Amino acid sequence: MSCCDLAAAGQLGKAGIMASDCEPALNQAESRNPTLERYLGALREAKNDSEQFAALLLVTKAVKAGDIDAKTRRRIFDAVGFTFPNRLLTTKEAPDGCPDHVLRALGVALLACFCSDPELAAHPQVLNKIPILSTFLTARGDPDDAARRSMIDDTYQCLTAVAGTPRGPRHLIAGGTVSALCQAYLGHGYGFDQALALLVGLLAAAETQCWKEAEPDLLAVLRGLSEDFQKAEDASKFELCQLLPLFLPPTTVPSECLRDLQAGLARILGSKLSSWQRNPALKLAARLAHACGSDWIPAGNSGSKFLALLVNLACVEVRLALEETGTEVKEDVVTACYALMELGIQECTRCEQSLLKEPQKVQLVSIMKEAIGAVIHYLQQVGPEKQKEPFVFASVRILGAWLAEETSSLRKEVCQLLPFLVRYAKTLYEEAEEANDLSQQVATLAISPTTPGPTWPGDALRLLLPGWCHLTVEDGPREILIKEGAPSLLCKYFLQQWELTSPGHDTSVLPDSVEIGLQTCCHIFLNLVVTAPGLIKRDACFTSLMNTLMTSLPALVQQQGRLLLAANVATLGLLMARLLSTSPALQGTPASRGFFAAAILFLSQSHVARATPGSDQAVLVLSPDYEGIWADLQELWFLGMQAFTGCVPLLPWLAPAALRSRWPQELLQLLGSVSPNSVKPEMVAAYQGVLVELARANRLCREAMRLQAGEETASHYRMAALEQCLSEP
Repeated sequence: MSCCDLAAAGQLGKAGIMASDCEPALNQAESRNPTLERYLGALREAKNDSEQFAALLLVTKAVKAGDIDAKTRRRIFDAVGFTFPNRLLTTKEAPDGCPDHVLRALGVALLACFCSDPELAAHPQVLNKIPILSTFLTARGDPDDAARRSMIDDTYQCLTAVAGTPRGPRHLIAGGTVSALCQAYLGHGYGFDQALALLVGLLAAAETQCWKEAEPDLLAVLRGLSEDFQKAEDASKFELCQLLPLFLPPTTVPSECLRDLQAGLARILGSKLSSWQRNPALKLAARLAHACGSDWIPAGNSGSKFLALLVNLACVEVRLALEETGTEVKEDVVTACYALMELGIQECTRCEQSLLKEPQKVQLVSIMKEAIGAVIHYLQQVGPEKQKEPFVFASVRILGAWLAEETSSLRKEVCQLLPFLVRYAKTLYEEAEEANDLSQQVATLAISPTTPGPTWPGDALRLLLPGWCHLTVEDGPREILIKEGAPSLLCKYFLQQWELTSPGHDTSVLPDSVEIGLQTCCHIFLNLVVTAPGLIKRDACFTSLMNTLMTSLPALVQQQGRLLLAANVATLGLLMARLLSTSPALQGTPASRGFFAAAILFLSQSHVARATPGSDQAVLVLSPDYEGIWADLQELWFLGMQAFTGCVPLLPWLAPAALRSRWPQELLQLLGSVSPNSVKPEMVAAYQGVLVELARANRLCREAMRLQAGEETASHYRMAALEQCLSEP
């Protein structure tokens, strides 16, 4: 059999591929082409390679392109099987006068024919050919050789068919196909456009696995695409806008890529465009903002102008989409604009190293205020049937980001929307799994091609916590939140989130947003303790909260790196204990004693004495664990000292417990060992408050303080109230 005959036999694959949409009944095919039936019989009865080649050639001549249906393809497979194609793919000896690749081309053509059947495309005998097929994509050869081109087309046909099966992407990635596709695309040889299309499909199906297996090669493709995008002057730049988000890595984006992408986007968005041209650019910019924050935008005048342009365009798009009732909303585009608005909010509130100048900030805040007004208008129209839609979740998210920084503007509109927000948060909290799915759908909608990043938490309530923290300080919004049941919801949410941090759970895998959410809940409760004490006393949910705080603090204060959360829990618990002092749970129970012992530990370890060179007296300084976070901690510490002071006269057992902990003695010892000039007046006042109440509450405390030179120390620090108290019997 000649080399030309072999090449002709290879056209069998083409016939099968082109016939995927044409499936006449088998009996019709038989009646129309009885010759094919004789040749299939000959193929089944072939006893050696030569007879199989001859039969394949006859079958090829009997079947015209487009005439072969799925059942006939299956009959050809039943006649040929995998053994013969396997030998063709692995043989290293070609007939005289034939190029080496001709036999492999025939083997690939047969596989391409078989892979038109989805069941065969997932067959183990096809899957184990993935590594071999992948090597064909980057094999060197004559670029004008028709047979080689045909083999490359068939190879892509096989790989694409495998990718379309349920587990196909995983097998392709494991078989090295991603790297081969990257190299094929970068080589810009025949079929490189097919390589890019298949890469896009694999990244969309299994982004994380692709990057894990072939990060260097994918980054090389990203560099090439970014450079092409920066240089493009034709319509291809808009096509690249749609492709590039898929090629952004889950880790750090190379700086040279960021420069090219920003430059390309600046040229596009700075021009007058139609919506179909502008929208992909906004979505690419949103993906970059999600992945890199503002790091991809250069500092200086050009960068600030570009950022202002981005946010401005996003706000305009949001208003156009949401202000007109009845207009069809392009949800993916508006969600991308939300991400750009959030970037604008972050930059407008950044005090140091902001890309924006003050006049730009003032202008953008005004523009964003109008866009947020449109978001509120949209949410006011949302009925119960739409509450589980991803776009509603995205809209609540951007409103939450705005309220976290600004609650004074649009106050009336926000107050009107609060009942909806409470109901919405409660609905998603009660269906937590659906809430997490919504978060992923939002990310897929516009920001990330697959899974959401850490800035997209999976529940609506966490998005609203910072804004509610501000609103609970104000009388009007606080009354609405209380009326709608927000405090009870927050207590349940806090207890549920706290379970995630309790023993038995791996806290190392928890996102930082969980702990931040717990701290923000504590801040809201602190506001309610101060502004609505009656609510704390009458609502049973706060009794449950108090019990959780008491049982949790002893372990929490011992955990490394969680001091700020411990400070929140301790201070909140101390303030609530003043209001709930008559509760049986606080009458010297083991839980209450453990809580106050842990609170004393937190309050007592904040400062230490440190020797100073050339001086006989040490100075009072922050302890190492407290020093780095004192700016966030000091208000809680002073509030905690004040709350502890208030608890002493209300809980008769507390003063003896404090004495057994030796806190008053050690505190006086600390003050006596340092220079009074090193202790700030507010510290002196806080220490005196605790010591005075302990001395007044218990005779043994007074005696212990006197033995620790309490009167002398009080005189040195001008603690008149303590000095007087200790001078009494």
